[in-house]
Amino acid sequence: MTDFSSLISQAKKMQDKMKEAQEALKKIEVEGVSGGSAVKVIMNGDGELKKISINDSLLKESKEIMEDLIVAAHNNAKSKLKEKTSEEISKLTGGIDLPPGFKLPF
Repeated sequence: MTDFSSLISQAKKMQDKMKEAQEALKKIEVEGVSGGSAVKVIMNGDGELKKISINDSLLKESKEIMEDLIVAAHNNAKSKLKEKTSEEISKLTGGIDLPPGFKLPF
């Protein structure tokens, strides 16, 4: 029965690590940029867009160019968030790879 108790103990530790990972991921913030830093966006670990900064020089451009640059900055931030999330999960889980399709916290 000791083996079963050990297994339960390990599962509890992993559950605690996953909760810790979820909390750490929520605190992540990344900056996405486009247009030579003319557009900057800040995104948090939950994938929420927190701030958009647009350089005044861009206000002379067409609406379509501004829209494209905002989308590009958002996609840049999203890519950085995925990378940062993977790094944090790896640190917190001691390098244990999560199964494909497993998403934390989103």
